[in-house]
Amino acid sequence: MTESTTTARVLGPNDGKAGRLGSIGVRFMIDGNETGGGFSLVEHPMPPQALAAPLHRHTREDEYSFVLEGRVGALLGDDVVYGEPGDLIFKPRGQWHTFWNAGAEPARILEMISPAGFEGYFEEMVDLLQQGGPPDPGALADVAARYGLEVDLASIPRLTEEYGLRFGPTVQ
Repeated sequence: MTESTTTARVLGPNDGKAGRLGSIGVRFMIDGNETGGGFSLVEHPMPPQALAAPLHRHTREDEYSFVLEGRVGALLGDDVVYGEPGDLIFKPRGQWHTFWNAGAEPARILEMISPAGFEGYFEEMVDLLQQGGPPDPGALADVAARYGLEVDLASIPRLTEEYGLRFGPTVQ
């Protein structure tokens, strides 16, 4: 583990780089350079009924989603769970999962990723998705492979239908 390169600070509610990840947003709060590689922290604002991602699994990191507002659903393996403000949803590495805003109002989560590094995936995806038009499937696969991420794109229609969700950049 490397030594932290940051001094103490306060990150305000509008501080940090922000972007769009298709259906949801991302705000970068703390990265691995600041924590010696121990963890990273991002915020994900989610519009109503937004599917955050297709089914996927991480091979290198665990994710912890702390619900700040709204109602968040998650499919963890074969189990569906729901979290409300103050709840923590744990998504261990190696487990197929996804999550979504399960309500009619906006939702927000803080996502801690441990160990750090996966925040780079979000940064690359923000850049890739900003290029306009549908992203190149090969480029998406290359980014996922670099971060040890397996993605099941074929799960999107089933998830959106089963849970009454929307997916993609037009979800607001």
